Amino acid sequence: MNEELLFFFRQHMDALPLYEAFEELVQKEIENVRIKVQKSQISFYKKHMFACVSFAGVRKKKDCPAVYMVVTIGLNHKLESPRIEVSSEPYPNRWTHHILLSDTKELDAELLAWLKEAAAFADGK
Repeated sequence: MNEELLFFFRQHMDALPLYEAFEELVQKEIENVRIKVQKSQISFYKKHMFACVSFAGVRKKKDCPAVYMVVTIGLNHKLESPRIEVSSEPYPNRWTHHILLSDTKELDAELLAWLKEAAAFADGK
């Protein structure tokens, strides 16, 4: 485990196993992924960034689970799902979606399909 990753999770160490399972899924299912750990997010790239992990405030703190992280993806359309916490369209046909994850059971086929779609969309930019 590198120091940047430990620094990123310093205030959220309980979420580290969830992140590790997420990263493992992405690395296993999507080819040629690069990961960049930054101060406020961990970004996942192919040609361009297609997803990131953060602790963005998509809910009021009191309404968040004890352990969570937020996965953000970009697509060319709006996803309609109760799993999407917040969606926005910062540019025409470029939708940003924030998904709050709190359990490894949420690392499922639906999330994987969205991640693969986001990677393909980012590659097409």
